[in-house]
Amino acid sequence: MVRTKSFDISKWTVWEAWKDVRDNGGSPGVDDVTIEDFEESLKSNLYKIWNRMSSGSYFPPPVRTVKIPKTSGGERALGIPTVGDRIAQMVVKRYLEPEVDSCFHQDSYGYRPNKSALDAVGVARKRCWRYDWVLDLDIKGFFDNIDHRLMLHAVEKHTRSRWILLYIERWLNASILQCDGELIDRHLGTPQGGVISPLLANIFAHHALDRWMEDKYTFVPFERYADDIVFHPRSKVQAQFLRQRIEERLALCKLKANKEKTKVVYCKDEDRVRNFSQESFDFLGFTFRPRGAKNRRGKFFVNFSPAISNRAALAIRETIRSWRIHRKSDKSIQDLSRMFNPMIRGWINYYGTYYKSATYPTLRYLNRRLVRWVQQKYKRYRHQRRATYWLRGVAQRDPHLFAHWKLGVLP
Repeated sequence: MVRTKSFDISKWTVWEAWKDVRDNGGSPGVDDVTIEDFEESLKSNLYKIWNRMSSGSYFPPPVRTVKIPKTSGGERALGIPTVGDRIAQMVVKRYLEPEVDSCFHQDSYGYRPNKSALDAVGVARKRCWRYDWVLDLDIKGFFDNIDHRLMLHAVEKHTRSRWILLYIERWLNASILQCDGELIDRHLGTPQGGVISPLLANIFAHHALDRWMEDKYTFVPFERYADDIVFHPRSKVQAQFLRQRIEERLALCKLKANKEKTKVVYCKDEDRVRNFSQESFDFLGFTFRPRGAKNRRGKFFVNFSPAISNRAALAIRETIRSWRIHRKSDKSIQDLSRMFNPMIRGWINYYGTYYKSATYPTLRYLNRRLVRWVQQKYKRYRHQRRATYWLRGVAQRDPHLFAHWKLGVLP
């Protein structure tokens, strides 16, 4: 007699899920098993995951918690599942995402195929030119406060697969291993860091806000990236009314708006001359505010536009400082380029998309750290002026060595 599995899950999907997890990298979970460790017994490990998921006997291990600094200050708890659990979550994501993504609102940009944060920033930029007012909404502890019953109810609107619902419920209820070693049960939220968490958050936000906005206030456009949302009402009165209604809606979904961070903003520019207490807002690492600009005919004017935010610039500086470049005197300048250029290029490609010159002060700070490296490496260049002169010569001879040198940001 041939025994059949409770659930029809493809072995090929488990294999593809493994490749996704391997390519994404990441730290080990509570079992301390790295991706390299997992790969040593790959066939056996993948079979165990498939066998347990197919029979309904897969139970996720606790999620290890680490604290990471937030650009706005304080710390954020990041959940790290085990490698095996990340593969299991990727299996569910591969089945569920194609079913739900086509249902999502066109202005939902977070964690979606073929959409990005820069897409959201670009659309917000154009709409700030068209509409005078912005409602900048911040949801208090969105990932940490999602109600599990409401979350499962939202998922059930998109799939009837018993095994998908079963494992999502188990992941929502998986215990958390705190940094101090304490194991606690979770009754709310979905931990940031899990493979399935962004998709679940999008499903919840779709039903809690996106569809509600489409039904009730279709005339108010918005951009949402996870829990970061910008609305474009037509007037101050409409903005204040919308804020009240959204807070009521969030309360029905057992969420709260962060009243200190949620604000109504006036998009002041050359043609909008009134004064208002709030004339700027941050969105996805950019600060939108009135800025000087020049048109094609060389005329200067005031434009409401985005540029790298002070918080993002400070976070970049802290990252550069953490590299401790001046302590790497055993490395060559080419070694430093190979080590750090991918990240520098990423910063430029993202934050340099709008108002690129606003990134230059931060990139000059990187040059100063490189000058310190020259001073430490070469005795004859211990004087800062001589070290700067030497590094500038290298930059002029090989401007492609560091990504920011190509922009003309030289030592």
